Amino acid sequence: MSQAETTSPVSETTLFDGHPAICPSALDILIAVLTVGLAVLYYFVRAKSVHYRITNERVVVERGLFSKRMDQIDLYRINDYVVERPFGQRLAGTGNLVLSAMDRSTPDLRIDGLRTDVMSLYEKLRKATEEQKRARGVRTVDAEIPPHH
Repeated sequence: MSQAETTSPVSETTLFDGHPAICPSALDILIAVLTVGLAVLYYFVRAKSVHYRITNERVVVERGLFSKRMDQIDLYRINDYVVERPFGQRLAGTGNLVLSAMDRSTPDLRIDGLRTDVMSLYEKLRKATEEQKRARGVRTVDAEIPPHH
């Protein structure tokens, strides 16, 4: 058993697990109707080629149908969130999260077309991030760089 497995007092719990919506916005729905459903096939493949798993410890995004690429960010590395809910997505009941992290390989991670209450997920994610930072003793310092004269 590794040290990480023995020192983790709380088990990893899933906050969201799934694919983006097939038609994440009202515009996508309109295009699907205008193309007599042909666009739905494209939208279906696009949605199924992305899988999101958000837990109280990390965010994992897996992309690809045949060849896969996985991006992961530990929550304690996240330092900013943006919740996007454009009008067309609000009509379709979806939204986006953009995470900014202290991570060289994935400084910004977009989670698009979530079929869930994005504001509620954001609140859970923000709380879990603070808990992870506290558990690991991570402190974030905001520093302003003075103007150069």
